[in-house]
Formats: sequence, C-alpha cells, structure tokens
Amino acid sequence: MSDLNVIIATDCGSTTTKAILIERKGEVYRQTFRGEAPTTVEAPFEDVTRGVLNAIQEVEELSGRQILDGERIITPAEGTRGVDIYVSTSSAGGGLQMMVAGVVQAMTGESAQRCALGAGAIVMDVLAANDGRQPHQKIERIRQLRPDMVLLSGGTDGGTVSHVVELAEFIAAADPKPRFGTGFQLPVIYAGNQSARPEVEAVLGHRTALTVTENLRPVLERENLGPARQVIHDLFLEHVMAQAPGYRRLIEWAGAPIMPTPGAVGTIIQTIAQRQGISVVGVDIGGATTDVFSVFSEVFNRTVSANLGMSYSISNVLAEAGLANIMRWVPFALDEADLRDRIKNKMIRPTTVPQLLEELQVEQAIAREALRLAFVQHRQLAVGLKGVQSERTLSDVFDQSATGESLIRMMALDLLVGSGGVLSHAPRRAQAAAMLMDAFQPEGVTRLAVDSIFMMPHLGVLATVDEKAATDVFERDCLIYLGTCVAPVGKGKPGEVCATYEAGLPAWSRAGQLRVGELLRLPLTADQEARLVVKPARGWDVGAGRGQELQTVVRGGVVGLILDGRGRPVQLDETDAGRLAQLEAWNRALELY
Repeated sequence: MSDLNVIIATDCGSTTTKAILIERKGEVYRQTFRGEAPTTVEAPFEDVTRGVLNAIQEVEELSGRQILDGERIITPAEGTRGVDIYVSTSSAGGGLQMMVAGVVQAMTGESAQRCALGAGAIVMDVLAANDGRQPHQKIERIRQLRPDMVLLSGGTDGGTVSHVVELAEFIAAADPKPRFGTGFQLPVIYAGNQSARPEVEAVLGHRTALTVTENLRPVLERENLGPARQVIHDLFLEHVMAQAPGYRRLIEWAGAPIMPTPGAVGTIIQTIAQRQGISVVGVDIGGATTDVFSVFSEVFNRTVSANLGMSYSISNVLAEAGLANIMRWVPFALDEADLRDRIKNKMIRPTTVPQLLEELQVEQAIAREALRLAFVQHRQLAVGLKGVQSERTLSDVFDQSATGESLIRMMALDLLVGSGGVLSHAPRRAQAAAMLMDAFQPEGVTRLAVDSIFMMPHLGVLATVDEKAATDVFERDCLIYLGTCVAPVGKGKPGEVCATYEAGLPAWSRAGQLRVGELLRLPLTADQEARLVVKPARGWDVGAGRGQELQTVVRGGVVGLILDGRGRPVQLDETDAGRLAQLEAWNRALELY
C-alpha cells in the first residue's frame, strides 16, 4: 500500500482549470470533491497559478479541508489539514505544438508523428525528403509555424545520412523562433540514424538546443518510440512550460512532473488496457480539437484532429463532412441555409449551450460527424509498420499510398470510452450511447462508457505516482458505464431477421429476433451481468465467425443492453421520409429525447 491518503490534482485547460480531491476510504481511493476556475495564463493575469489557487480554494470550501496556507500547498496531510501530494496536467497556452521530420513520409515521417502524438503534442506539419515541396517552401513553412519543439528522425541505423543532414540544414536555415521566451533557443530532438549524429550536431548544435536520443526506427521491422517520448516530456517541462507565465511556481509545487493533458489521458487509457488485458478506444471531443486514443494488442496510438471540434472548429466539421452527412442524422426536416446559420452562430459564440430540443438534436448530429471523421483519421495513422516485408521494390517505399495494415479491429474492441462536453454533459445518457454507436459503429460485443466529469487527465498523471489510486478512481468515479452494444455485421434487406437472441438473469429472461435496421434495448443495470446467446443469420457475424453462435456474459449500464441490427456501415434510407421514419424509430427504441 502506498502512503498517499489525500491527493489534490489539477488540469489547466485552455479555458478552465479543474481541481479534484482524491481520498483513501478504507482500502480504496475515491474522488470526493471538485472545483473549477477560469484559466489565467493570458492577460490580464498572465500567471497560471492564479487559476490553480482559485480552483483549489473552491475544493477547500466544499470539503472543509484546509489545503492552502496563503499561496503554499500544505504537505503532508495531518487530520483535516493539507494533502500528501499535488499533481497537475496542462494544455493551457495551446498545449504542446510540434513539427516532425523524417526521410520517407510513409515510414520514418509517420513513426515521428506517432511518437509526438503519443507524448501529447499537436503535430503542426510533417516534413519529409519525399513530400514534394521545394527546399525554400520547407524553410518558409518552418519559419511560419513557430513550433514549440522539432523532432527530427530518419534513416535506420547505418542507413542514409545525406537525406537526414539535408533536413537538419533546412531547420538551421529557417532558424525558427519558439512561441514563448524570445531569448532562448528552439529545442530540437534528433532521433534518427546514429551514423548521422556527428553531422547533425555540426549543423544544428550551435543554432538550436539540440538533444540526441535513440533512433525511432533502428531497423525497418521495429519502432522504438519510448526514449524520444520521454525526451519530449522532459523538454516540455524544461523549455516550453518554464517559459509560459507562472509555470515555474507550478512546477515547484507539483510532486510529479507536469504532463500535457492529452499525454495524461493516453497514460490512463494504457494503464486500464494493461491492467484488465483489454482493447480500448477512447475519444475526447473538445471545442477546438478531437483526440482519439486506442490500445490494440498492447500497441498504443493517439491522434489529434486539430480542426474538428464543437465550438471554435465547428465550421471545419461542416466543411469536411459536407452538409448531407450532417443532415442525415437530424431527425426533423431542416433547411440547408438554416443549418449553416446555426453552425456559424456556434462558431461566433463558442460558449453557448443548446436551449431548445431542435438545437440539441442539431448539435448532436454535428458531433456524430466530428467523431466519425476523427476516427477515420485515427485509423489511417494507427497502422502496422510501413516498409516491412510487404515492400517489393524501391518505388513502393517512396509511394505515398504504401500503407501498413490498420491495427484498429472493431470486432476485437472491448471498451469504447467517450469524453468531452457534448458526450459527458448530454441531457440523457442514452444520447451519449447513440452518438458513440453512430460515429464509431462498434462490431460484435462492445462495452460503452463516458467520463463523468472529465477527470481522465488528472488520473493519467496520478497513474505515474500511484497506479492503484488512479485505477480505483477511474473504475468507481470516473467512468459511467452506459451498457453493452451487440452489433452483428453483415448486409441484408430491411425487416429480414439478422440474428436471434436469448438474454437472461436469474430474475428474468428475454428471447426474440433482431431484424435488419432495428435497434432493441433490454434493461440491464451496471451491477448486473446477463448470459447472452446470439445466433446470427447466414452471412452475419457477431464475433464467433459468419453464421456462428456466440455465447457470452454481458455487463449492463445506465442505458442497458443494446442490440443493433442496423448492419455495418449503418444503412440510412435514401428518401427523406424513409430516413426520418428510421431515425424516429431508433430514437424511440433508446428513448433519446
């Protein structure tokens, strides 16, 4: 057992700083009180600690525990005074913005991108020897973007040197200035071919704050992302955070290194996947960006869709998805011009909340498309290593479309977790379940959950100090289980039987047919387990193979057990009248509105 009994954790977001208090109750840890305050990284305060103190003061008032002595956090805890440790994450000031470079875009370029994303960064651009841009365009691009940090990789050990050095020369010629702190040099991490190290040091050593670490792709068959991710975290604290207003004091207060918010969410998702031995997909949809995290076969991936969000980036969702794709989820007749106006209003006033049922339905239709597009982007990056075994000729290696196999296998997915305002604060939990099912279209048997009050970042940084405390709170207070979705995969005509089912508890049992295009909901609470037997029709698969019977035990949730016979992808009627009738039936089945 660890000696931590009382923990205070904060997450400094771009708009709000959230504090939570975690206390040991007997053998388990529980989240007991929370407070929030506006983030104060920008003018007029320009000191992030003000927002942190305000959020902690709210926790003090609610809990009756004295945590602050003036502007100092009292440690360790004694009785009702003080805490044992303070931990924090941050994405204030725009989070960690990076540029990455690799020799071949589809190989080392992508490895560098995966490395930076996994460390919690937003990747602004990927430079590569074969990206089709002229040298002057690359130099201009680096100058223009002003990243917080650059990750340079390329070449397997003993491989190409000239291409790597050429990329280093572009960075040197651009001589970029970082966003914060004008008087210091830009951090550059070199994680490429070891043979090129002396030349890269000669080019960049005196112009940038260069850190050399192990190669990301020492051989084609293997990625080695850990060491470079660790360096990114360290430099984030030393350089980026230390330059942001008020962070030096915050770093002194914290009992563990401050992590970028998305990096912390990734840590808790990895911890849960490892401890339970399951495959997990998590999504965090915010106002400006949508982050998707996945763990399949113990491989962790994260992507950031920096242009898909529900307030600042809502117009981008319209531009990328197109009007027709958003309109298909709106359960009433709506004029196209009206939809455009609603979206632009939300962009102009990003903090507004829907007041009418129609506004809520439109917002949730847009959320489905934002989530779907973010997941499409995630699947494109979460792939096996490119350039391995499958490559036959040199031209394949330089072919932009030469892709590895996607690691995302929806049939193998055990848990789908949603977080972010539109999911966590949906008026009815069934609405969150419907958005997740429509956007991600899980296959086979998948548990659905939402993050109750967005505390995954706090728990991610806590997991680096005390894994038990983090997982206790994650399972008991953070996740709200919505239920289990059972979705046979196949195609058929509406109304045909796609599966028969039997579900039973000691108290009740249900049996019946699931028809194509139908949604059924059975009552099953979070503390109940039911045995389930599903026999799919010919050509349909529910996880045991086409036409093969599946016997399993399913857990319930706030919404219950959902049987989804809509096929994959979900088939919507092509006529407006037919589509509205379908949506009406699905909304009734789940009692959405």
